[in-house]
Amino acid sequence: MKMYGNWRSAAAFRVRIALNLKGIAYEEIFLDLDAGDQFKPDFLAINPQGAVPALFDGEGAPLTQSLAILDYLEETHPEVPLLPAGPRARARARSLAQVVACDTHPLYVPRVRNFLMENYGLPRERMLEFLRNAFTTGLRILEKRLSTEAGTGRFCEGDAVSHADLCLISLWVGTGIFGIDTGPYPTVKRIADAMLALDAVARAHPLRQPGAPAP
Repeated sequence: MKMYGNWRSAAAFRVRIALNLKGIAYEEIFLDLDAGDQFKPDFLAINPQGAVPALFDGEGAPLTQSLAILDYLEETHPEVPLLPAGPRARARARSLAQVVACDTHPLYVPRVRNFLMENYGLPRERMLEFLRNAFTTGLRILEKRLSTEAGTGRFCEGDAVSHADLCLISLWVGTGIFGIDTGPYPTVKRIADAMLALDAVARAHPLRQPGAPAP
């Protein structure tokens, strides 16, 4: 497999973890998003959205959108499973994943931040307020659900890693980058700590990828 990604992409981070957990060999080609590599004609021919990740598996068009890629990997490489067996548990894991990938992450991506500043004259500090609100809203929802719903175990859904945990950790890592107060979210932190202790997650961590700033 071959994937186009970027060190700081939360979506690419999710897919990288899944590939590592399933033991799938892959090559990652890193785009410089700050330099606008994602908008160059060669990459737009791969993904007209100009976004990463884009995953190639053999012949055919690339796969895009992290949740769709995660489902594809689950169906084509069922070991190690990253969704629970029961339909209700699978639905809950997907629901928690979508809190991050569908309702939270899209609000703080660079194209949204840049649009607000360039087209509405939003000062950087006000833009950061908008960004932090997106983070804290997502974290607050996760904390409420994970701390009160019966399905929560060591991880978001029971005691095995699922798509929900891949999304949770992709959000959690961003809290350090953007200076989000994580004190009010102890359940999210507990699960994030369990994820960060896994070798597959450590190897996929944004700060361990080419192009990341030196520690």
